[in-house]
Amino acid sequence: MNRDEKCLHIAPRSLKAPHRAYAGRATTGFKLFKEQPTFDADVICLSHLRWDFVYQRPQHLLSRCARARRVFFFEEPIYVKDQMAQFDLSARGDNLYVIQPLLPKGITEEEAERAQQAIINELIAQKQIKDYLLWYYTPMAMAFTRHLKPLATVYDCMDELSAFRGAPPAMTEREVELLKRADVVFTGGQSLYEAKRHQHHNIHPFPSSIDAAHFAQARIIEDEPADHAAIPHPRLGFFGVIDERMDMELLDRVAGLRPDWHLVMIGPVVKVDPADLPRRPNLHYLGSKDYKDLPAYIAGWDVALMPFALNESTRFISPTKTPEYLAAGKPVVSTPVRDVARVYGEMGLVRIAESPEAFVEAIEAALREDRDDADRLMRVDELLARTSWDWTWARMSELIEAAIGARPAPEAVAQVTANAKATEAEAEAQLAAD
Repeated sequence: MNRDEKCLHIAPRSLKAPHRAYAGRATTGFKLFKEQPTFDADVICLSHLRWDFVYQRPQHLLSRCARARRVFFFEEPIYVKDQMAQFDLSARGDNLYVIQPLLPKGITEEEAERAQQAIINELIAQKQIKDYLLWYYTPMAMAFTRHLKPLATVYDCMDELSAFRGAPPAMTEREVELLKRADVVFTGGQSLYEAKRHQHHNIHPFPSSIDAAHFAQARIIEDEPADHAAIPHPRLGFFGVIDERMDMELLDRVAGLRPDWHLVMIGPVVKVDPADLPRRPNLHYLGSKDYKDLPAYIAGWDVALMPFALNESTRFISPTKTPEYLAAGKPVVSTPVRDVARVYGEMGLVRIAESPEAFVEAIEAALREDRDDADRLMRVDELLARTSWDWTWARMSELIEAAIGARPAPEAVAQVTANAKATEAEAEAQLAAD
């Protein structure tokens, strides 16, 4: 792409906004800009995740953010043969827009960065974005956004991306740059916070939260999805991304040790060859399901599983599915992922096991558990009441507002700069006189 070539805008597609049933739910009274009618700002989010991929942390937070302001969700590029550099902008409900850069296949990394910089400049001009926040999920976006002048910069570090398979070599360097620029940093779990708390002065842990009312539907749903109904019991279920974080050997051994159990795996297969997935008659891969349909699937499980591998990519994870499984009223068995074991495991709400044999024993104990144990469900509900996405967004909003308030006003910055230049000129004049 030519440096001076303008990015073309594709007219927004007519797409159905996902999860419409939940878009209008009432939320707690978060304060970001809401109580300051003289202040108005949009949010530009730079994400490595696609909005329509899996409904998770970014979607929960930014859909709440969009109730009060415009949110522009900027995804990673899609590379197409013989494609002119341009972008696709489409709506996902009121105030929320997804931007997909479309770039020609085969261009260099530098050319891709220049093209994305031109696209984001064009977006700001077309949508008349004046005051805005930059909200980062990927440090790699620093390459084409460092020229921007936001009111504040937010880094929501939901994973240690440098530890993931296929992470760009520059990831660590870009994160250092982003941490220097960020006004406030959030982490997706306690372990990740502990690993990064010395790298920023204004960093806060926000582990996985929960839309409890949504997943609690699983406690009363009786009708099963058609592709689920014929699978025999006992049913052990997992939903989420199936990637290098999954312990494939554990999954295979558990299925082999108990061929009378049926393991239901829901979610997209990413960064692993589907041919490498364990295959047994009692292993059922059902593919991706819509967020709104998940309670109907969980309702038919006897035990919910988190068979994560213990490796660099899972060292800092705080799985969102932990509170979601619990809200559904299911007994849960997990490998000893740190943030799961030391919170939910120590509270006795999740059984922790590592070896295949121990995992089988934990599942057997979970199957014997009284599903209608009122005391256990009460403890679950009390815990989850303190970890809602509404509460998380409200607290994040307060911290962002405080970070904006802590920034000196543009006039003050200009005055400080002018004073510094005057002092420097005086010093040079003095040196010349001496």
